[in-house]
Amino acid sequence: MIADSDRTVLVEGNHYFPAESVRAEFLGPSATTTHCPWKGIASYYTLRVAGAENPDAAWYYPDPKPEAAHVAGMVAFWKGVEITD
Repeated sequence: MIADSDRTVLVEGNHYFPAESVRAEFLGPSATTTHCPWKGIASYYTLRVAGAENPDAAWYYPDPKPEAAHVAGMVAFWKGVEITD
């Protein structure tokens, strides 16, 4: 399990997990950034699990815009990462 929390925030269909609920040993650096018009600049992590890498499979907003302040300190996942209840 990469992350576990009952305090996720659902935004645009993505669960954002509190950063402290994410196991940092699975996160590797990524130079990728993207821009969301209302959330701001997203930074990414490469997931490293069981010897496999999933580049840019997690993202976060280090300095979100005021409209997205509720995702500050949160990490979301995609690219095949399964979120279960």
